[in-house]
Amino acid sequence: MYDVIIIGAGVSGCAIARELSRFDLKILVLEKAPDVCEGTSKANSGIVHAGYDAKPGTLKARLNLAGSLKMEALSKELDFPYKRNGSIVLCFDEKDKEKLEELKARGEENGVKDLRILDKKELSRMEPAAGENAVAALYAPTGAIVCPFGLTIALAENAADNGVSFQFDSQVKDIKRGKDGYSVQTKEKTSEQIYETKVVINAAGVYADEIHNMVSERKMEITPRKGEYLLYDKNIGNLVSHTLFQLPTALGKGILVTPTVHGNLLTGPTALDEKDREGTDTTGEGISQVLEKAALSVSNIPQRSVITSFAGLRAHITKLPDEPEAWAGMNGREIEDDFVIGEINDAPGFIDVAGIESPGLSCAPAVGEYVSEMVQRLLKPSLKENFISSRKGIPSMALSSDEERHKLIQEDPAYANVVCRCEMVTEGEILNAIRRTLGAVTTDGIKRRTRAGMGRCQSGFCNPKVVEILAKELGKEESKIRKSGEDSWYLLPLETEQQE
Repeated sequence: MYDVIIIGAGVSGCAIARELSRFDLKILVLEKAPDVCEGTSKANSGIVHAGYDAKPGTLKARLNLAGSLKMEALSKELDFPYKRNGSIVLCFDEKDKEKLEELKARGEENGVKDLRILDKKELSRMEPAAGENAVAALYAPTGAIVCPFGLTIALAENAADNGVSFQFDSQVKDIKRGKDGYSVQTKEKTSEQIYETKVVINAAGVYADEIHNMVSERKMEITPRKGEYLLYDKNIGNLVSHTLFQLPTALGKGILVTPTVHGNLLTGPTALDEKDREGTDTTGEGISQVLEKAALSVSNIPQRSVITSFAGLRAHITKLPDEPEAWAGMNGREIEDDFVIGEINDAPGFIDVAGIESPGLSCAPAVGEYVSEMVQRLLKPSLKENFISSRKGIPSMALSSDEERHKLIQEDPAYANVVCRCEMVTEGEILNAIRRTLGAVTTDGIKRRTRAGMGRCQSGFCNPKVVEILAKELGKEESKIRKSGEDSWYLLPLETEQQE
């Protein structure tokens, strides 16, 4: 019997797990993928939104501001990349200037500090690459950028160090309500398992409606909304210094242009509703749209510097229960176009954390605290005396000083063996990624923890060596090493008949 089962090991689920790990609770995180950060949390803009866009009075607005204000301190505590670079919303038409004023007023109502309107001259001085088409802009100095993988993995590792169990390759197939809680049935590779728990937290991303509908008569529907991106080489990473948005539309914040915390340039996302909940393929049409609309913000982005494209899926709620009181303390009419976070009225002890699309990454620290407060009211747990509040990330040879590199090599000569030339990632870093808490078991897991394979050649050089290291450390044949999901093999063993 667990006290709490969290379904989903994305940034929301891991933030909740980390906050609940402060208490004397038996907690299990179930994740259908082989690692944390395999869904929406791995494929997004990496933006910490200032909080001016969400509708005032919504939960989304409240958690956005709170999460944004917590992020910098959290990055120091848990050792993940974060940079407060400020964000700018570009206006391209004189008649739309009043929309900038409305956005500024909305942000101020939400509690965002130091917002101001820039005229064309001031905008050109602050961000020279963005001055050609824009006539004015809204500047939010509290906007920031973060590594989405670094944040999610740090939260998960710290939760695990504080006693939270993680079960991967475990897809929830059914949930039944019992006298003292819930029975959660999972499919784990070729077997099935049943876990008992007092409280269930549904943080399943684009699958949150399916999980919700297993226990509630008041149905929910989520439509995945695909966003395609282009990532550019570091040789143009300093083309802009701020995150550049365009005035928002009904489908989101439009195409952005932003530096990343690792020194690349990123453009995107598109917004297209999908039926396929695993449909993260990129398209010629989507890429063309990103190129065309990004050029409105920055006209001289060299297309030849694109090193990869990718797509992510946002969990967009398209149908809510007709009843106004489907969740405790939430009015159905008020949660339209908002996050759905609450205990289901017809399923006590079952908490939905659903519809966490943008700015979900920014909100994550506050979402963790908000859901933790709900669980505290339900279970009345006591605080741990030995909670571990900090976590140390993997040393980066690329970012270390000569003195720090020398010390690492003295401690372990594997730090002198460069595996990924593009990002200067060493064997020592890869071994650390495998051996640490919730260590990597796939090449994507290595990539997200060390950046091996994220550079200009996109793993063309380093991948065979990464596979070799993983196989040796995990005690597997190289043909058993996966990129990410169940069927993402690199090598297939030759059958006896084929060999003959």
